[in-house]
Formats: sequence, C-alpha cells, structure tokens
Amino acid sequence: MERREVLRLSAVAGAAGALTLGRVSFADAAPADGLPAGGPGERTRRVTGHLPTGAPDFVHLPVEVPHGVREIAVSYTYDRPAVPEGTVGNACDIGIFDERGTALGGAGFRGWSGGARTEFFLRADDATPGYLPGPVNAGTWHIALGPYTVAPQGLSYDVTVTLRYGPRGRTPAPVHPPERARGRGRAWYRGDSHLHSVHSDGKRTPAEIAALARAAGLDFLTTTEHNTTSSHRAWEGLWGDDLLILTGEEITTRNGHVVAMGTDPGVFLDWRYRARDNAFGRYARAVRRAGGLVIPAHPHATCIGCNWKFGLNDADAVEVWNGPYTPDDEVTLAEWDNTLVAHVQGRADWLPAVGHSDAHRDPDVVGLPQTVVLADDLSRRALLDGIRAGRVWIAESAKVDLAFSVTGAHGEHAGIGERLDAPGASEITARLTVSGAPGCTASFVTDQGRLYTAPFPPSGHGTLTWRTTPDNAAYLRAEVRHPATTPGLPGPMAAMTNPVFVGRRE
Repeated sequence: MERREVLRLSAVAGAAGALTLGRVSFADAAPADGLPAGGPGERTRRVTGHLPTGAPDFVHLPVEVPHGVREIAVSYTYDRPAVPEGTVGNACDIGIFDERGTALGGAGFRGWSGGARTEFFLRADDATPGYLPGPVNAGTWHIALGPYTVAPQGLSYDVTVTLRYGPRGRTPAPVHPPERARGRGRAWYRGDSHLHSVHSDGKRTPAEIAALARAAGLDFLTTTEHNTTSSHRAWEGLWGDDLLILTGEEITTRNGHVVAMGTDPGVFLDWRYRARDNAFGRYARAVRRAGGLVIPAHPHATCIGCNWKFGLNDADAVEVWNGPYTPDDEVTLAEWDNTLVAHVQGRADWLPAVGHSDAHRDPDVVGLPQTVVLADDLSRRALLDGIRAGRVWIAESAKVDLAFSVTGAHGEHAGIGERLDAPGASEITARLTVSGAPGCTASFVTDQGRLYTAPFPPSGHGTLTWRTTPDNAAYLRAEVRHPATTPGLPGPMAAMTNPVFVGRRE
C-alpha cells in the first residue's frame, strides 16, 4: 500500500522546527508470505511525498508498530533535480526514534545515518552501523527525515518501511572501552579526537582505524560519529595497554559541528537546534554532565552547515587545525589568536587550541594532525584535564617533536599553557627545540603578531631562542611551518603550541 503526502509551503513549520506527517499503520496489511497477523513473515508500507523549499529541519513520519515485531527495516530515496550553478540541490538525512518519542533529550533515539545510507534495520540483537540494537516494542515509532538542503523544485521522497515478525533475539550488553591504559605516568600523549567510521559517513571499520592510529604513533583516539553513539560499543578487542579509546560524538547541527570529546559511553547528545534558538549553552552543559569537553570543529569550513555560528563562550577548546592544513585553518587560527588578548586583559578565560584529522576514508590520514597533551597518566580524566588546562601542542605527525618554555631573569620557568609571573620590563627568554621538521621555519608569535622567525637546519633539528620582555609580549606561542604554497599566506603548519602567558597577574 502506498500513501502520498504533498506539503504546501503555508503548512510547513518554521525551518528550525519539526513537522509530523500522517501515521503509517500496519493494522490491515497482510504479511508478504500470507501468514496470519502476528506470526512469522513481514509487512511493508510505502510512503511518498514532496517537501517544498523552506521545509523544516526535521520531518517525522510516525509508524504504528504492533506487537510481535522482531525487526524494523527502512529504505528511502529522494529526487535530485538539476539546479542552476550556485544553487543548492537536494540532500536528505534519515534516522529513527522508537516508541518513547522524539522529544529533545533523546529518550527514544535509536539511530541516525545522516545521508550516508539509503537503508537500515534494527532488532534486539543487531542493527545497521549508526543504529542501536534493542527490542522493537509496540507503539508509535518515528522515522526522522532531515531535508538538509532543498532545491528550488522541492524534494520528493519515497520511504519504505518493512516490519518482520518472529521471536525476539537477546540484546547483548554493550562492552565499552576502559577509561585508562598503562601509559608512561606524567608524559606527553598523542591523540586524534575527531574520527569517523562506518558508523556514520566514514568508510573505515573501527579495526582499521585502530590499526592506523597505532601506525601513526598515537596513544589515544576518540570515536566521534555524526549524531550517534552506535560506535561506542564497536571497539571491543581493539584497545590495549598501548592505545586508549575514548567515546564521544560529533554533534552536527545546521549551524556548525562540535566535537564532544570523552563523554560517557552511550549518552545521547542532541543536535536538533540552531544558533538562533539561543540554546547552545544548555546543550554544552549536557556534554559536560556526560564528562566530556565541548570543542567546536572546523569553525570556518566551507561545507553547508559547517560554519560555527554559536560563538565560543560555551566551549572548552577549539579545533584550529582540521586535517591537512588549509586557508580555512589559517582563518580559524587567526580568530583564535585574537581571543587570547581578552584573557590577557582579564576579561575571559582562554580557550586551548587542538587539532584533529577528521579522517573519514582513504586517503585521509589518521593522526594528521594530532593533539599532544601533557597528562598525569594515560586516562580519560587526565587527558581531558590536560586539554582543559591548555597543556597542549599540535603536530602534523609523530615524526615532529618539540619542547617550548619561557624563563625569567631569576630562573622562573613556565611551559605550554602556563603563566610566567615576571615584571613588565624584566628580560624573559623563549626557547623552542624541534626535531623532525626538515625544511621548516620556526616563529614566536605574541599579541603583536609574529615577532621573530628563523629557519631550522636542513636536518629539521634545532633550537630557537629569543629574548624579550612581558611589556613587549603578553603571551608567546610557537609555530613551525613548511615553505609557503599559497600567495599571501604563510606556509602550512608542521607544529604549533598553545601560549605561555607572561607578566604580573592583574
């Protein structure tokens, strides 16, 4: 049986809201194999419809699920009409909520695949990656369509829902990664905390990612799928004394993406809001209640919906380097550097900078870049504490190593993320030691900009020293760059540090 719904623009809710379609009922549908209702077999319904330009962010298709259902399977398609150059075409995401409903907070959340899949299933003992296994209880379920972009002609969708009957399986208890690995005590640990697998729009399995992380010299990684936690249970057997696996999510809204790093396994984090809803602070607090950090991702990326429009007041750190270094990262780096002055003036806390690969598939490189954290041990809590404190530098690979510090005239010392308390006119010395950066140039950057630059020897190993005063430099940070490749821009980054603040505390 097929049902078609055509939505007129006047009937569409606000773009940041949701619209609920008419219910899909299976009460009078005969099983495909002719077996009696409630027995083994399956039943299928098909719904088609049309969404105009200006459709809401989410369109809910209610499905009445009767008793005795073992599995629910969904497939969908939508049209992709030709559009003029410079005009967005159609793109439609999909997910599902169970009988507990679609309310914000996600009690009923059972999975999301965005636009990465055209079909999925879930049942008690298994589910498509991106979806959560569990019983298919009777009640009103909701298929959630997310018309990400809609062409001027509108978007025509075609959804097929199949219910399969039979004995339920048993839902296995999830096995989540431990929160601690052996580590090396207080040390610098390398990690990549923005990664995608087959559980969202990536092409690699967790096993492939774990192998690539080890090959990249990483000590930890964070699994961060788009708007789903299904990967949290997918790493069994992949962690070890040499690799800590943290759980998290890339919360993917229509006004930017945020990495929720190191959250409690299985905790749902909502993404169904826009900047104009003035709700981000509430959702950021939900991330922190789940034990995680709030890290805006690729703030100046050019993809639709990727630009960060929520501001940085509720962030714990910011991703200034995403994948291979590009002009987008240069803009983010400059914007972040500008915020450091507010901290110098005592008007705000400062946000540490981090870098992640955002790797999805070949040839994306896991660990390009990687965040290097000074932590008391290799554990979830210690790593997040280290990032929150700014004891962080970023490298393009494990081949690059560095040490950066600032000392005062009387032996006072401060490292990355710390403050050197020194009189304004006193002499201070910045010292940067680097290895594994052949052909690169190093710079010291202050609140006045880049004040001292020098090339390293051809070997890529060397030490750069510069003397200044707190009056001349309210903070110092270091950059190591390759030769310039884009006119008007400095060269791509090989490594960079968070700042050392200098001068008397206000």
